[in-house]
Amino acid sequence: MSLNKNKVALVTGATKGMGKAISFALVKEGYTLIACARKQDTLEQLQNDIKNVFPDANVLIQACDFSKPAQVEDLLQWVDKGSLQVNVLVNNVGLFIPGYLLKEPADMLAKHIQVNVFTPHLLSVHFGRKMRENQSGHIFMITSVASRSAVVTAGSYSVTKYALAGLTAVLRKELKDDHVKVTEIIPGSTLTSSWEGTTIPEEEFVQAEDIAQALISALNMSAGANVDEIIIKPVKGNL
Repeated sequence: MSLNKNKVALVTGATKGMGKAISFALVKEGYTLIACARKQDTLEQLQNDIKNVFPDANVLIQACDFSKPAQVEDLLQWVDKGSLQVNVLVNNVGLFIPGYLLKEPADMLAKHIQVNVFTPHLLSVHFGRKMRENQSGHIFMITSVASRSAVVTAGSYSVTKYALAGLTAVLRKELKDDHVKVTEIIPGSTLTSSWEGTTIPEEEFVQAEDIAQALISALNMSAGANVDEIIIKPVKGNL
């Protein structure tokens, strides 16, 4: 834990599901956490929850609606003004609205692109440049099995997850000579709020903590090792 006490991790979509589990795991590893999500009250609750478990944790919170480009720019300026060097970036925030491409409203793809592609692109380019200057850093993209196998009932979502996987691959190649690692975590059916009301037993899902554990394992590899991709599915296959 002490090895990471001067390191900073920024997590988007930090207050629920995988983002929350990842936030706790990074704090446990000793990182200063910058937690970002849309609602200030849920961020304050996360901050309190973490402090109750880790009283000495350094948890910074910043509200940001990732569907609004101006707020994403404000987030970047806030981090820079605080002279915070982000060592680990976790692009976790995502938008999921079910629907068929041929039946969706005309603006549905644009909404998904803003949150699922433009936001992680902007954050990764901004902090990737700084990581390149420092010759150190790790960027994580939380994508989905929908980036590998199209989900017809989630048309726009699936399109943007394929795009995010492509963004991840390009970043990895562009940063590999600068000692900056890029890892794509590809969850299958994971027990989050999107499954609320399901009758499927909880134990049949991937747990949010499984995703967090996988991220920490990749993060703690030796300096010369990068985990390119991690696919995590339920034992019985996707639900």
